[in-house]
Amino acid sequence: MDATREIYWNVGHGAALPMYLFAFLAVAVCAYGFYRRLRVYRQGTALARRDRLFERIWRGTRNLFGQLRVLRVPAPGITHAFFFWGFLTLFLGTLLVMLQVDFTEPLFDLVFLRGTFYKIFSLALDLAGLIAIGMLLGLAVRRFLYRPRGLKIIVDDYLAHLSLAAILVTGFFIEGARMAATEIQTDPALAWFSPVGLLAAQPMLGMEAAALGSLHQILWWVHFFLAMGVIGLIPFIKLRHLFTTPANSLFADLRPRGAIATLNLEDEKIERYGAEAVSDLAWKDIFDADACMACKRCQDRCPAWQTDKPLSPMRIVQQVGEIAFARAPANLIETVTTEALWDCTTCRACQEICPAEIEHVNKILEMRRSLVLMQGAFPGEEVMTAVNNLEVNSNPFGLAYARRGDWAEGLPIERLDEGGTAEVLYFAGCYASFDRRNQQVAHSFVRLCASAGVRIGFLGKDEKCCGEPLRKLGNEYLYQGKAVENIARIRAAGVQRIVTTCPHCFNTLGVDYRDLGLDLPVEHYTVFLERLLREGRLKVAPQAFACTYHDSCTLARYADILQEPRAVLKAAGGQLQEMQKSGNETFCCGGGGGRVLAEETRGRRINVTRVAMAVETGAPLLVSNCPFCLTMFEDGIKTGGHEGRLQVRDLAEILVERIQPE
Repeated sequence: MDATREIYWNVGHGAALPMYLFAFLAVAVCAYGFYRRLRVYRQGTALARRDRLFERIWRGTRNLFGQLRVLRVPAPGITHAFFFWGFLTLFLGTLLVMLQVDFTEPLFDLVFLRGTFYKIFSLALDLAGLIAIGMLLGLAVRRFLYRPRGLKIIVDDYLAHLSLAAILVTGFFIEGARMAATEIQTDPALAWFSPVGLLAAQPMLGMEAAALGSLHQILWWVHFFLAMGVIGLIPFIKLRHLFTTPANSLFADLRPRGAIATLNLEDEKIERYGAEAVSDLAWKDIFDADACMACKRCQDRCPAWQTDKPLSPMRIVQQVGEIAFARAPANLIETVTTEALWDCTTCRACQEICPAEIEHVNKILEMRRSLVLMQGAFPGEEVMTAVNNLEVNSNPFGLAYARRGDWAEGLPIERLDEGGTAEVLYFAGCYASFDRRNQQVAHSFVRLCASAGVRIGFLGKDEKCCGEPLRKLGNEYLYQGKAVENIARIRAAGVQRIVTTCPHCFNTLGVDYRDLGLDLPVEHYTVFLERLLREGRLKVAPQAFACTYHDSCTLARYADILQEPRAVLKAAGGQLQEMQKSGNETFCCGGGGGRVLAEETRGRRINVTRVAMAVETGAPLLVSNCPFCLTMFEDGIKTGGHEGRLQVRDLAEILVERIQPE
């Protein structure tokens, strides 16, 4: 006998009409629910996210079916992914049944669910259902029993887990009732291809045929109405992320990572800058709240949250949604609190790990813009002093701008502000120009370039602060003023490319300045030096040393520059001992987002926390590639009581000591 089963057994084909009517009703309710939510999203401002359509579709499809972003956190990620794949397999199996019973069989007399294919089909669906139940149980244990710190449980969580579990369990008992009445008696060999159904059938084997038939019908309709109920409820409970999360990948920001909207400060029609109310944010910012699964991955990786500060990226996203859907006037900044806003280091750890591709950082920056540009507020008096110094002297230290080029006296580098010429511009930045410790890094880099035969120049007194700390703190006006001046000087210098030793300058000149007209290639010095080493232009004699390396957030998560610095370390003879948090999982030094200018007054110090991670490796040397990180770590070593156990040096300082004599 050919292996198959009767579709609509014991229910009858007459069930098809009410089944499709209720299915249509459930889909209609679902669509209406999302339509109502669409009206809420439209409270936000316009934002174009329909460019590069095929890339967006591919990105969303890949993330949905591959669960790629979910799997970035292995334990819960694997659990969620296998639940999704299991449930998806069951859904596809249902579609195949519908295809046969309502299309191929009545129209073409074609029954494809038979024979070997049916056996594979039956076994695959049973195993998929079993996996889905097991994974759902694992997710429930993590959320309800262990309840990780900071994870808020709401009614939706119970409703989603219980309804999905009920659908899965009733599905197996329906199968068990059918098998107990038919398959186990008539074709026991076939029953083994439905192992979970066979197990569910065991308690029913002794039941009378009439009772078994009634039980099957009741379970069939209960299962059906549970499924239709969940479909109708999707927009109203957390299960809406089944649609909003893939859609968020579709609407993802495809600009370079870390890109910020450049304000048109000349537009007289703009009455206020930044975001004080939800309506000041873009529609995508409100949509993000619906895509959020409250998995708290962003929160777990936030350096501010991890050091006992009030900032939770997850909570900020949720607060935006709460205000938007309440449809009541509310001050967004007061709801989020200025303390949470100022504690952000803009390290992007939250966005890097988010499975829904939610954009946390720019929401915070828009609220900071409102605080600074509309209220004149800053996180502290020390920041106000630094901003005033930047406005007057183009550096946060308040030192005379005319002395900005003094650090290079006696070095083999051209002063472009005094008529020199060069192919490569070294944009030194404020710290390399004025901070004695970081001047040593600039000296080392210049000597490395000279050894490689690279003729470089710098702007001297014509160089201004790149404006990155200003912009990240919300002062777009002052940032654009400094940026326009820098761009004019760079163009006048006639250089072909730019190299920086500061990741913040690198990102600002390479990404942000594009909006203001700078189109020269910009490189971070680690990439520049790695290429010189690889091409044989820079020759060094490696000397073995043990170290640990800190990936600065701007290089690792903004630019994905991970291997080049490690290659330079290896060329120098470095024996690398990685910290627990490294690469894209790096932990911030605490100086990003303009925080390098501010005192850290809440919770534990981020730089001390990161230094402790370096100490745990047992390496005597911590290698940095960023002036902010270098400054923060030297302070963290002193504050954390690690002097004598750990030293911090820049990569250029290590490499310059190993230049091969000619």
